[in-house]
Amino acid sequence: MIQKVLIVDDSKLARMAAVKALRVFHPDWVVIEAANADEALACVQTQSPEFALLDFNMPGKDGITLAGELRGLDQKINVAVISANHQIEVIDRTRAAGATFLPKPLTELSLRGFLESTGKMADASNR
Repeated sequence: MIQKVLIVDDSKLARMAAVKALRVFHPDWVVIEAANADEALACVQTQSPEFALLDFNMPGKDGITLAGELRGLDQKINVAVISANHQIEVIDRTRAAGATFLPKPLTELSLRGFLESTGKMADASNR
């Protein structure tokens, strides 16, 4: 089953790296890109992705704030916040927003762990 993944980062290079890591496991999944929270919110309302990978540090709303808003729009969306800031406060806030914390730089291994933890990766692979 083809899934949709929203990748939100103000850095085009970071979005490209996330797409590259995702393509290792699912070259056929649909990738939706947004450069900021406002674009991301619009994408979720029109395209209903199953997954969202959010940068923590972005102009305007940060990734944790956006994670909470996305979960408010769609409880089924699986959200991860990606950050080089590994402080316990950031990790705790991420979890409180209903998201998974992934360290930067995003690796194939950590992305795979996130996808598998949702159970959807295995379900999609078996169809």
